[in-house]
Amino acid sequence: MKLLEYIDQNLATFDELPFTPLDSAALALFCMVRSDLLVPPLQSRLAFANEGTLVKNVEAHTTKPAHFLDFVRAELYPRLFVGLEPSKSKALMLALAASPRYRDMLVQDALDLFNVERQTQFFAVTYIQPESFAYVGFRGTDVSFTGWRENFNMVFSEVVPSQLQALRYLETIAPDLPDKLYIGGHSKGGNLAAYAALNAPREIQDRIAGVFLHDAPGFTADTLDPKLWDQLEGRVHRSVPRESFVGMLMNTPVAYRVVESDGVGIMQHSTYTWEVDEKTNDFVYLDALQDRALYNASVFDVWMSQYSNQEAAQITDALFEAIEASGAQNATEILFAGPHSIGLIASAARHLDPTSRNTLLNALGSLANIAGVGIGPELAGRITHTFKNA
Repeated sequence: MKLLEYIDQNLATFDELPFTPLDSAALALFCMVRSDLLVPPLQSRLAFANEGTLVKNVEAHTTKPAHFLDFVRAELYPRLFVGLEPSKSKALMLALAASPRYRDMLVQDALDLFNVERQTQFFAVTYIQPESFAYVGFRGTDVSFTGWRENFNMVFSEVVPSQLQALRYLETIAPDLPDKLYIGGHSKGGNLAAYAALNAPREIQDRIAGVFLHDAPGFTADTLDPKLWDQLEGRVHRSVPRESFVGMLMNTPVAYRVVESDGVGIMQHSTYTWEVDEKTNDFVYLDALQDRALYNASVFDVWMSQYSNQEAAQITDALFEAIEASGAQNATEILFAGPHSIGLIASAARHLDPTSRNTLLNALGSLANIAGVGIGPELAGRITHTFKNA
């Protein structure tokens, strides 16, 4: 059973069944629905407009909190659904709107930011179960070049703008929310949720009942003091699919749980492919990651350790120059091309200036060499976030 089928069948209210990782996954995925016409924006949204940052939902089309049923408007469908799986987003919307579990939930305080110059793609929204709890959700990466560029920036940057925006958003809305808070996101959204929760003031942290990281990348060693995680001990739920790549990037010193998925390769990143156990009202968990996931993470770890932050930034600049020069309509056409990705990037590099082309091709050659020769199982220990399963 998958998440969409489970939502259709699970009729229990939150009074009958407390909040679960499946609820977080559903609400995190709903963050991909474009909601500017239906969800009231954060009241103080204009304060986030600085240094070229565009507040995309600057106009308030409504001040009334939305219900999921409000999204069931066929005339808006062409613009509602974004991200990698728009058809799944539509099915999720219909499932949430029909479910007695989510029917009374309010959706409000949307904040949609974009900044090409600073490579920032940010969206957050808050879901409120009246007189019970609030879930603060952060959107993962959309299909834009800017959104994926920001993902890569996380690998070599101490802090990226979206992380700071996430913290500021949480601090802004928390005083007006129910006492019990849940925070979460999928992919980059989970990274933003973690950053906000870990850096929030103590009075907010004390209210957090759970932080959910669904196949979310971690942090560089310079981004967070590892001791910050102690403040949320026992409240961070980290889940990754059995062939996780994104969720094993960088450092997350929290035990992960491995979820069964019927996706192939990188497509396991989609939580729509994750298996659900209707008896436990949770995902289906496995004992360990597949060896391939640990190997791929080790290859990436060894490859990136060769470069300074400045060199990594130059490689990223060259990579996205090549992707944009390739004629691709969005970044995922290249990055989600599976085994063909490196070939497509190398081909696109022909359009770059000599310096950028050499920078990118040398980096790709190094990656291919490390992956081809094999780094040996003893180097798997270099992945600092490979902990035993919870």
